[in-house]
Formats: sequence, structure tokens, C-alpha cells
Amino acid sequence: MKRTKDNTIIIGIDHGYGNMKTANRCFPTGILAYDSEPLFTRNLLVFENKYYLIGEGHKEFLGNKVLDQDYYILTLAAIAEELSTERITEAEVFIAAGLPLTWTSGGKDAFVAYLTKNPEVEFTYNGKHYHIRIVGAAVYPQGYAAVASAISKMNGINLICDIGNGTMNLLYIVNGQPQAGKMFTEKYGTYQCTLMVREQYLQKTQREIPDAIIEQVIRTGDADIDASDLKLIKSIVRAYTDGIFRRLREHGYDENTMRLIVTGGGGCLIEHFATITKAMRKAGRIVRQGDICAAAKGYELMAEAAK
Repeated sequence: MKRTKDNTIIIGIDHGYGNMKTANRCFPTGILAYDSEPLFTRNLLVFENKYYLIGEGHKEFLGNKVLDQDYYILTLAAIAEELSTERITEAEVFIAAGLPLTWTSGGKDAFVAYLTKNPEVEFTYNGKHYHIRIVGAAVYPQGYAAVASAISKMNGINLICDIGNGTMNLLYIVNGQPQAGKMFTEKYGTYQCTLMVREQYLQKTQREIPDAIIEQVIRTGDADIDASDLKLIKSIVRAYTDGIFRRLREHGYDENTMRLIVTGGGGCLIEHFATITKAMRKAGRIVRQGDICAAAKGYELMAEAAK
């Protein structure tokens, strides 16, 4: 979080399809709603007489995040999570958020209206009462935000590849200048990889594999399972990762003349499963931005600069 001169708190929020991120917190993009208090109350948010377990279940992919109430409730949870780092429960908050690169211009007004629809809001989260005044919001392009602080130092041709849970966003930066006509959004994130593994594993073994195991293999390259099952899963994930590079090449990527900068949680696919030569690694031709909260931090920087 960042404070402005008038004591407004800027909170950057990365509304991911897999995880919600602020500058200091990260939690799964899951939400379960109840009409009465549930048995388990960890990460429970209470708003307008409804009860929400945050981080539970799996939020389905929605190209338009304003179609239901879920991302609004998750936004309140993200604000509370970030404010809790400094034990604040009452504040004036400016929300700095993002959307996929090619969706930003067409969707930002609706997303701002969605995030600011209640200028003053009260809710309870993890047993603490919050009184928040939403004084405004701004929406910035994903991918760009994660590297915003370093763009001026990017000489030559750089391709930013932001791999999230639901989308992959691409942006060219040439000698420190973003290329507005060279940005692309593909529905090719880590969740699509999970779906591919789930389907092909079932076809080949006639058994189902829990998503939690697939996600662990994607994140770490390993899992405590039978060696033959692990080998099969890794081969499918590797094929999916090859598909990332096919899409990069379709959008003009050339490994010999460009630097690839990978951001987002899906960067683990590149780290563990991409076929990358030692020479390319040594030359720094492929760089991973490993901070999963980098985009939220970037949103805050851009909002602060605009104040």
C-alpha cells in the first residue's frame, strides 16, 4: 500500500483467475457464499448479511469480471488483507487494479464503476470490522504493470509475457517504449494447462487425478506420486509449454534477437518445462520475474505517479 499527501491509501489489487494479489498478500481466488454462518470461519467475510468463505472453491473463468458479485467481495477481502499488514481497519482507499492488455481500453470504465459502486462500505473479515471509503479507482494493463519500474532500462526488443491462471498477455517494449500496436491476449493460462492434463490423464489411465496434484507439478516440477504418473503429467505439461512458445512465435517472437521477460504465476511453466538452451540462459535472453505480487505493486506505482 502507498499513502498520498491527503492520507488516502492506494491499494494495488491483481484480480487473478487463480490468486488475488496485493503488494503484500496473496490468496486463492475462491469464494463460497452462505446465508448463515458456516461451520468453519477461517477467512470469513460478512457483508450485507451474507457470509463468504474467501479462498474456498474455484472461481470459474469469466472474461468479464463484473458479471457477478464475486470479484467485488474478493476485492473487499484483498483490501482487508492489505490493511491488516498495518493493523488498519478504517481508511480512505483508492483501488489500483488491472485487466488483460487488449481488454483494458474497452473494459476499464465498467470495471472502475464495479469497484467503486459503494463509496462507503462496512464489512467484517476474520472477526474484524472494517469501515472503508472508496474514493476512486484506476485500471491499468496487466503485464506492463509487473515491469513498470524497470521499463526505462529495457534496451533493444523485449517481449513481456505475463502468464496468469486464465490468460497470457504479450507486450513488446522497444528501447524502453511500450508498443501499443504490439500487444496480445490469449486464453492460454495455467488453468487451461490443468484442464489439458486432467483430460489426457483420464484418457490414458482411465483414472482421475486431483487438480491439487496437477497444480503442484506445474508449480514445482515435482510431486509425491507414482513415478509413472509423474512422468505422464510432466510430459503433458511440457507439451502445453511448447504451445506457449508456438503462440509467442506466431506473435513475432525470435529468441535470437529479443529478450523474453516472463511474469505472472505461470512463469513456473517456463522455469520447469520449457526447452531452453544453457547459452540462452547465460545470455539472459529469457528472464523470469518471480515476484507474484509484482503486478499489484506496479499498479500502486502507476496510481501514485498519476496523483
